[in-house]
Amino acid sequence: MNDCLFFGLNEKPILIKNERERITKPNIIKKPIQFKFENENENENENEKQIKQIASGSYTTIFLFKNGKAIEYLHENDSNQNPSKIQIEENIQKVTVGRLNEAILTKEGNVFAKGRDINRNNPNKFINISSLIEDTNDRIIEDIISGSYSIYLLTSNQNAYGIGANYDGQLGFDSKTLGTEKPILMMKNVSKIFSGNTSTHVFLLNSNQELFGCGDNEHDQLGLGESRKENKIQKLTKIQNIPKGKIIDIKCGIDHSIMLIENENDEYQNQNPKRKVYSCGYYLFNGLGKNRNTYEFTEIKSSLFENDDNILDFSVGVYHTLILTSNSKLIVFGSNSWAQLGNGDTEYQPIPIQIELPKLRFNENISNYHISCGSYKSFLYYSPLSFSNLEEDLIKLFERKEFCDISFKTKNGEIIEAHKLILKYRLNQNQNEIEKLKEIISKKSIKESNQIFKMIYSNNSKINPKLYSEIKEIINSNEKIEETMKRIYLNENENEKDFTIERKEKQYKFPKLILIMRSELYRGMFLSVTEDKSNKVTDYSELSNKSFQIFEYWIYSNQIKDEIQITQEIIEEIQIGIDYFQLNQTNPNLFDLLINKFNNQN
Repeated sequence: MNDCLFFGLNEKPILIKNERERITKPNIIKKPIQFKFENENENENENEKQIKQIASGSYTTIFLFKNGKAIEYLHENDSNQNPSKIQIEENIQKVTVGRLNEAILTKEGNVFAKGRDINRNNPNKFINISSLIEDTNDRIIEDIISGSYSIYLLTSNQNAYGIGANYDGQLGFDSKTLGTEKPILMMKNVSKIFSGNTSTHVFLLNSNQELFGCGDNEHDQLGLGESRKENKIQKLTKIQNIPKGKIIDIKCGIDHSIMLIENENDEYQNQNPKRKVYSCGYYLFNGLGKNRNTYEFTEIKSSLFENDDNILDFSVGVYHTLILTSNSKLIVFGSNSWAQLGNGDTEYQPIPIQIELPKLRFNENISNYHISCGSYKSFLYYSPLSFSNLEEDLIKLFERKEFCDISFKTKNGEIIEAHKLILKYRLNQNQNEIEKLKEIISKKSIKESNQIFKMIYSNNSKINPKLYSEIKEIINSNEKIEETMKRIYLNENENEKDFTIERKEKQYKFPKLILIMRSELYRGMFLSVTEDKSNKVTDYSELSNKSFQIFEYWIYSNQIKDEIQITQEIIEEIQIGIDYFQLNQTNPNLFDLLINKFNNQN
């Protein structure tokens, strides 16, 4: 059963039934309880899958599973409020929900959406809105987010598009035009888009960490300062006086915004960067965490944010805010009229408080928990990162900068970082190839450079065929990812193997990058903002030498060595090892390979 807690308004749709002794009228859950899917027999296969993401709004909640399928609790679905599977043939990667819209991002980079302001003729039908982008070279979508009545798209070319309502200028043009049913280009060179499921304002962050915003500003929710009093900001406007540090995320309610900043000052250079939260907007009922209006982003201060504590995740509803910290604290504030703060009452809470949580099944790895706020409801759920195959592993590692050790400069002077170990094996073996790559990058924009590295890491020319033609001479274009990984495995340079697993009388060394790709245990250890990233030594003695050799070879190659003789004892040991190391099982997975080899030998 999935580890998922729920509290708040339990209607539109009705999410939890058969809990009458714990639910007060009108259908309010005042303290966190375990969420259980209804009609378990009908959805048995879905319920066995791990939750990847929850997106919730006023009338819709979507559960996305790690297998790429999703189910939807929709108010208009039927009188019994039964969930239904979302019938999208492509593998779903992300879901997003606004007040009156839904959007789905697929693995192929397509976006399907529905809603009154998306398709007025048939608001309940999903349509492919990415295919409506006029520039055919800009139709591969990397990220999506819903506003209250609008949907925003970020393309692989780092261009931001908007579609839907524009009542408050939230699409960045004259609000006399009420909206558009085709995506329109809002801004180029965008790295992230921020909005909220109940908001009519939006923020866009460019690659230089410059923040722009537009839309409803009646209550200063854009953080433009007291001098900017326009109710509607119809053009993207640069936000001044942003707190120092790296902007990690911004989430928006109707009348307020919350920003997460990662402090990169020198005082934190030898430890994990400290994260802080800032808010702006209208204080009454809004989750500002303070008792006054805030015209610019200002820090939310509380003794609950201790020096050794860090912020892992946060979410915003209409008028409430939830924050999860590395010390397993769930900190809440804002409106609580529907018990959406989960503290046992329905009283407004203007400043941060900590609420009591039931014992979590995976509490020792709190960094794998995530928060999702609907308009008047809240979820806390367990969802560790999960990479699905080697190609996707490599691209996702490129996007994580924790272990980058080589820098490139673009034509505009921006710095882009990569992993030398991966480049060493993805490029041809000539020592000059990295210098040739640096020369190519020096003539490209940051957007083109990102695409070049993604093509090198994944060997996928479809990302940008024109750019691929410029780099194909310096990369192993005919080599599969598995072959690259095997060559890393056969490499004898011990300096590249920076983590030791010790068992009984023998030590095994791995590059951390490889363990991150293949094991959720080590991914949590190395990528968590709370964990020590030093060269630890792990003592694990349950596997025999032969079993560990199988594990070691498979973790690089997705294969089993031909000369290995498989026994029933080895199969049983490997089962234990799979659970212990939390191995990312691809198709074919390690256990299936063992069984097939065992059957063929016998």
